[in-house]
Amino acid sequence: MLGATDDERVILRRVADCLRDLLEAERATVFRFHPDTNELVAVVAHGTDGTLDEDPAPIKVPLGKGIAGAAGETRSIINIPDAYADKRFFHGVDEATGYRTRSILTVPLVAPEADELIGVAQILNRRNGPFTKVDEHLASALAAQCAVAMRRASLMEDRLRLAAVDLALDLAREIQQETFPTEFNAPEGWSCFGWSMPAEQTGGDTFDVVRTGSSMQLLVGDATGHGIGPALSVSQVRSMLRMAARLSTEPLEVVRHLNAQLFEDSASSRFVTAWFGHVEEQSNRLVSIAMGQGPLLLIRASGEVTELNADAPPLGVLPELTVTEPTVFDFQPGDLFVVPTDGIMEAVDQDGTDYGISRMVDILRNARDLPLPELLEQVRVDTQAFHAGREAIDDRTILVVQRTANSR
Repeated sequence: MLGATDDERVILRRVADCLRDLLEAERATVFRFHPDTNELVAVVAHGTDGTLDEDPAPIKVPLGKGIAGAAGETRSIINIPDAYADKRFFHGVDEATGYRTRSILTVPLVAPEADELIGVAQILNRRNGPFTKVDEHLASALAAQCAVAMRRASLMEDRLRLAAVDLALDLAREIQQETFPTEFNAPEGWSCFGWSMPAEQTGGDTFDVVRTGSSMQLLVGDATGHGIGPALSVSQVRSMLRMAARLSTEPLEVVRHLNAQLFEDSASSRFVTAWFGHVEEQSNRLVSIAMGQGPLLLIRASGEVTELNADAPPLGVLPELTVTEPTVFDFQPGDLFVVPTDGIMEAVDQDGTDYGISRMVDILRNARDLPLPELLEQVRVDTQAFHAGREAIDDRTILVVQRTANSR
């Protein structure tokens, strides 16, 4: 019976029934041990009429306290022929229900192959007098089987739970990946390209390119941490940016509202660094607002490199925006503007040395005449080679925008 299923609730029911019936008793209660709290918690119990209650009143017993706690701590059977003669016996349940507890056999449930305390079982009122030594031997053998079944069911439950979590994370990753642009339809006279590589199934980085009429809105966002929580934060930023783009809102006003909303929604320890860019068709100008996002790189066609810092603190840190005007850059054909997240620069090799910004700058400057997808592929391959295929410790994202032709 115990080996016929891996369903934890079914196993617990069968453990209680087996212990009661094979020991010819009236009732049984099964406690599961929680090592994180060092407590025994009742999970199934027979009621006073012998029916099984799968959701008993929340009874918690610290390990070492009371009869059940003592049996669990010492991992030894406690056989009490007269419950009311034992000072450890709690009379409250009997007084509340009118039931009379006569004899108690308390058995630790220890999985022998792992030497792990799984729980404790209490069997009440042997029908033909107090529990005997033969009952103790039978209970000891039966308890080992029960513990093995409970441990197997718990491990299977954990495995199924982890599989469900992995499935949900894979779906979240798929959804997040679908938010990254795959087509970079830049206005005439401009070109852009980017990629993002999460450190886990989902990441705290995002980037976006939104074309509306003759203009293009650009975004790189990096929430604190990586995983589901930060992924939700940066997705919120991306969604609000796209809505603002549909409403043709001015870049500074977009950032002002984003900052206010994130400040209202987020805890003080969670924030988003972000860069917002805006270009118009056939314009020579890039409008830039960097909220905690930096360093940014301006690489001129001549090879001159300017490293730029953020304009203001990250989104959501302060209630009011401290930027009064965006930064505007005049571009000539071949000029590049590069926005990486810190996961690229902070990648480390096997000796713990940072990848750094200078190595990336050398690739970008020396290969700046390549098409942007090929240029950024060189960066990706180089960062992968640098940390020798080890798992990344942070999300990596980069977006590049380039002026390709003179305005009319």
